Amino acid sequence: MPSNSIPSGTARPGFWRGFFAALTGRSVGWAIGLAITVAAMIAPVFVPPWPVLFGRTLFIAMVLLLAFTAAGQWRNAPLPRWVVQLIAVALAAPLATLAVYLLSTGGDLWAIFGNEARVTGLVMIGGSALVLGLLLALGALYRERDAQANALALQFALERETLQRQAADAQLKVLQSQVEPHFLFNTLANVQALVESGSPRAAQVLGSLIAYLRAALPQLQQGAPTLGQEEALVRSYLELMQMRVPDRLAYTIDIEPALRSMRLPPMTLLTLVENAVRHGIDPSEAGGRITVGARRSVASGAVTLWVVDSGRGIDESQPPGTGLANLRERLAATYGPAAVLALHGVEPHGVRAEITIPADEGLQ
Repeated sequence: MPSNSIPSGTARPGFWRGFFAALTGRSVGWAIGLAITVAAMIAPVFVPPWPVLFGRTLFIAMVLLLAFTAAGQWRNAPLPRWVVQLIAVALAAPLATLAVYLLSTGGDLWAIFGNEARVTGLVMIGGSALVLGLLLALGALYRERDAQANALALQFALERETLQRQAADAQLKVLQSQVEPHFLFNTLANVQALVESGSPRAAQVLGSLIAYLRAALPQLQQGAPTLGQEEALVRSYLELMQMRVPDRLAYTIDIEPALRSMRLPPMTLLTLVENAVRHGIDPSEAGGRITVGARRSVASGAVTLWVVDSGRGIDESQPPGTGLANLRERLAATYGPAAVLALHGVEPHGVRAEITIPADEGLQ
């Protein structure tokens, strides 16, 4: 057998480290309590004084503790660890009691078993130590199992939370990668239309787009922006769109100042505004107005974000756009099912897109 191998059933290199780590102050306290209990039980019928009885029971209790602890470190035992520990206590109780009497008689077995009083004392002390030792061992094993179960439950909860957070982060990155090209290509298509039509304002619009992208693109990689940053992007975007169709688009932005520090999924408001321009204002011959706002309810503390356009209105024949679907998924990944995105028709025509975020979510 190689010199570095460990025979089955022997202590591993970490045996002594685990053994001494298991000898806690609490376990020693229980052993002392066992010694006091047994000594108090047998004192009325024993001739030796209390200090002698306590010394004997304390020795036995410490032997039981050492046997129980050592058995718990036997990792290659042929039986379950808890069974080995109970067997160790059951064997240690009579053996430790016999050792006490051998010490008191100088090792003379006949002086023990030839004396009826000593035999009675041996049985009483050994039996009491056996019963109480097994009861304490069972209690310790139960507490250990309960602690391990709680530790495993906590570990599983932490692992599940970590996996959920990683999954949510991955989902946000995927959804964000889908949204960014969607917005960018739509905006470039608008600029292309101006260039192809020979509009004298194409160069001015293109310059505004370049300035906008220089400010917007770095922020898209920073994670969750604030509502104030979203407001700035929305304002730049609407200015850009207004330059493209100055006679068909007007806008108003009214966001409660206290909410500007609120964190949002990237491009939350911008997605709603772009959707209003693309599906509401552009298809309408008369154009329209877009109103962007945010308020917090005094009663519930919930935050409501809205984008209202007076454009064409909801077209039931058209399938839902990917931008709004992605936004719903990002809101759910960030805030859970309590965050709601809803579309409502407004009179005489137009659409109100409204996001409701539960109280205290995203506020920093």
